Amino acid sequence: MRPVALSPQFRERSLATMAADGVDVLVVGGGVVGAGCALDAATRGLRVGLVEARDFAAGTSSRSSKLIHGGLRYLEMLDFGLVAEALKERSLLLNDLAPHLVRPVSFMYPLMHRGWERLYVGAGVALYDGLSLPSRRPRGVPGHRHLSRRKALALAPALRENALVGAIQYYDAQVDDARYTLSLARTAAAYGAHVASQARVMDFTRSGDRVTGAVVHDPECDRTMTIAAKHVVNATGVWTNQTRALAGGAVSPSVRASKGTHLVVPRDRINAQTGMILRTEKSVLFVIPWGRHWLVGTTDTDWGYDNDDCVATRSDVDYLLARVNTVLQRPLTSADVEGVYAGLRPLLSGDSDLTTTLSREHTVASPRPGLTIVAGGKFTTYRVMAQDAVDAAVADLRGLLQWEMPESCTAKIPLLGADGYPALWNSRHAIAENAALPVHRVEHLLRRYGSLLPEVLSTIEDDAALAEPVHGAEDYLRAEIMYAVTHEGARNLEDVLTRRTHVRIETFDRGLRCAEEVAGLVARAFGWSAGRVATEVENYQSQVALEREHADLSDEQLTDFLQAKVA
Repeated sequence: MRPVALSPQFRERSLATMAADGVDVLVVGGGVVGAGCALDAATRGLRVGLVEARDFAAGTSSRSSKLIHGGLRYLEMLDFGLVAEALKERSLLLNDLAPHLVRPVSFMYPLMHRGWERLYVGAGVALYDGLSLPSRRPRGVPGHRHLSRRKALALAPALRENALVGAIQYYDAQVDDARYTLSLARTAAAYGAHVASQARVMDFTRSGDRVTGAVVHDPECDRTMTIAAKHVVNATGVWTNQTRALAGGAVSPSVRASKGTHLVVPRDRINAQTGMILRTEKSVLFVIPWGRHWLVGTTDTDWGYDNDDCVATRSDVDYLLARVNTVLQRPLTSADVEGVYAGLRPLLSGDSDLTTTLSREHTVASPRPGLTIVAGGKFTTYRVMAQDAVDAAVADLRGLLQWEMPESCTAKIPLLGADGYPALWNSRHAIAENAALPVHRVEHLLRRYGSLLPEVLSTIEDDAALAEPVHGAEDYLRAEIMYAVTHEGARNLEDVLTRRTHVRIETFDRGLRCAEEVAGLVARAFGWSAGRVATEVENYQSQVALEREHADLSDEQLTDFLQAKVA
């Protein structure tokens, strides 16, 4: 396998080849499940296409809590199978598939009551650790430990002394969700998949009752093409209800969207060496270390509007601040919030009025010959979901292919950047010296690109100015902006500032100060005119302005706004 650059030219070739030759399996949806399906199918020897209406991970897969975890709270729901499956995948991702993108993270659970609570929570956390053992592979994270109040406050001085009587510390794992999804898509491409973002499926083609492909619109050239496929896999997450209708008639499954909102605050606002998990009246609240920041989330509220309109409101921000402030010595205010993001969870539809009670398990359905729909699930178990979906597709393809289809092998397929990563990490001081970069900068790059780091550094060799940080977003080098376009499929300024980097949520100005500089770098890669650069900057400024406008609305005001929009 050789790395493939998701360049503008690669996208054009992918669309042209799919339109001209067709594919065995066409995957619709470039989130983590869709990209996982593309990799699974490609590594079974199938001709694969992957199309995404917007950008890779533009929906739920870039707006998660950025955790790879078993779901400690699901133990209370007695969902032991889901937790065990997720913990097995956690170990696989940490140790084998993506050690450069997935790493351990510690959490502390403050105890409010003496005696019974330590026994109850301790038993749950012990079971959580125990469920990770039967996979017979390294767990990848330390086991839990009990803490006195003194030791807990030493780890997290930000907590009020009367907010706990002790604590339990345990470990899960963290991931850059958008980068992980992109890496899946690039790895699929490296194994032969044709991959294209900004390619929206407008309809499915059919022959009788069988789905035979899709009609795809390319908005960049305003052209429409038909891609023939022996089988179509619909992996569109919270958009499943809309895309399944393209098959005609009433088909299942049905998905219900639940909104989750997260705040981003600077690391110095909360004095702690560990993440925290707090119980709320509905669920749990995480305080998660995120580089030089903290993530605080999440909410869990039903969403009944257009999925493209999902935004955070003042009510969301106030709720999260109120909950986290119950334990902090120095309360957070809205002035401490650098960024806010909201996303939708695709929950399998049920009879409950509360989305917190709906299952995170997934389902795979084949409502029409030639079509498989995969829905539900969680980021951590994307690989299992993809395997199940492609298994269903393969079952339908029997008789249409000339050979016996092998089983999934993705449990043994590291993502691009994983191979050789430990050796490069051990050599980071030498790399820093050779590249004339600070060691902390090389560590940052290794955690984002792994063993693909030489590709990024090669752009600096050609232009030394690219070794400079972006003004107003100093965590990122100018070289990373160029690489996002030439190798990572970014198509516009928003892709770069929101998903290839996280400038949009990691800076108080939402990336406005660096927008012109970044757009200029993107323009060099694309050959944009000055007019196109100005348009990109204006579009991004408008998006940020609208985001801030919505963040000033209460839930009731947002409801009125969205209802008026529909009317």
